Parts: sequence; structure tokens; C-alpha cells
Amino acid sequence: MALSPKDRIMFALDVPDIDGARKYAGLLKDHVGFFKIGLELFVACGPEIVKTVRVVGGRGIFLDLKFHDIPETVKGAMRSAASLGADFVTVHTSDGGSVLKAAVEAAGSTKVLGVTVLTSLSKEAFPEAGIDPLFTPESLVVHRAKAAKAAGCAGIVCSGLEAKAVREALGPGFLIITPGVRTAEDAVGDQKRVVTPFDAISNGADYIVVGRPIRNAPDPVEAAKRIAGEIERALAGC
Repeated sequence: MALSPKDRIMFALDVPDIDGARKYAGLLKDHVGFFKIGLELFVACGPEIVKTVRVVGGRGIFLDLKFHDIPETVKGAMRSAASLGADFVTVHTSDGGSVLKAAVEAAGSTKVLGVTVLTSLSKEAFPEAGIDPLFTPESLVVHRAKAAKAAGCAGIVCSGLEAKAVREALGPGFLIITPGVRTAEDAVGDQKRVVTPFDAISNGADYIVVGRPIRNAPDPVEAAKRIAGEIERALAGC
């Protein structure tokens, strides 16, 4: 069954408390496909926030905790995350295949997504981060995406700027989730490698993660509808 444009939107619940999560989950439940729960909200509210958002929002749950530890620790953390009923959970790809395989083994029906290169990281920061300067953001993302696929991950998280290269390298069926999405009117903020919703989907992304462009809009519902419209145009090849 093909995804509708709105179902491809993952709304980032980047709020500090349960009241904010309830507010946006209730407001946007008919206008997005998933709610993303990240570190801020999960640490503030604990595992129960997953159930709360599921009940109030009635949509999919993207648990974006970016696990980054030794294989056995990641395996245990993934087992716990999967028991919460999350649809997607993220793991950093930078530790290689053993960690990714451990996560996949423990995930059950939950889909594991490999985080490739954070959208806040620029090429200029690679040396400081200990990344071989021979890599470009695109080549590094593709390299890590291949490792994620080989380990059994359902897909990866990457900037829309690299989505096209990943799709060409790995073909259809491997999920691409693109964060750092901004509309033309938005300020970039702390993100370095950003794209519009139209460009992200045109470049091969299956889902886009959107936070501030919806959350900070005068009318969040209308903002979500406009983004769905951009996705629809991209899918139609307009």
C-alpha cells in the first residue's frame, strides 16, 4: 500500500514535557504519519511517553535515541525500546557492523535505522571529529549506509543532500529518513546540511522529519498541510 503524502511526515516532538507532547500529538494526529520522540522528551518523561504519544496521537512512533555503545549494551537497550512498541529506533552507524547487527538481533518487529552523519556536521568539522578528510559527506553517508544494510537495518537517517546518492547506491526498498528539513521561509538554525520537503522526497527520501517549521508556525496544522502538499508535488514529479 502506497504511503500518502502526510504519512511521510515524521513530526519531531522536541518539547520538554508531557504537556507539550500531548498538545502536538492531539493537534497533528490527522496530519502526520509518525511522531518522533527524541532524547529531550524521553529523558524528561521516561519510557511511558511512548505509550502516551501512541494513545493521544494514534500514529506511528519513531524513537530517535541514537544508541551508541558496545554491542551487548546496545542489544539490551534495543530490546527494551522494542518492548515499548516503537516502530523505528535509531542506532549510530559509526561503530560498525557488530553494533548494528546486535541492534537488529534484538529489535524483533521494530525497524532499526542507522544514523549516518548528523545534519549538524559539516565537511569542515570532519578532521576535528576524527573522520578521514578524504571522505565527503556524501561518500561517508553512502559508506555507512552500505554497512547498515549489510547488518540488516531497515534503513538509514541522512540529509536530503545525500539521499539521492544512497538511493542510487542501494536501490529501492531500503528506507531513507531525512531530518533537517526546512521550508524556504525557515532559518537554518543549528543545521548545516538542509533541504526543503520537496527536494528531500525528490532525492529519494521515504520520510522526512519536520519539527520547527510546523511547531513554530502560527497554525501548525496548516503548516503540516503545506508540507504534505510539497511532498505530493515531489511524488508527482512536478
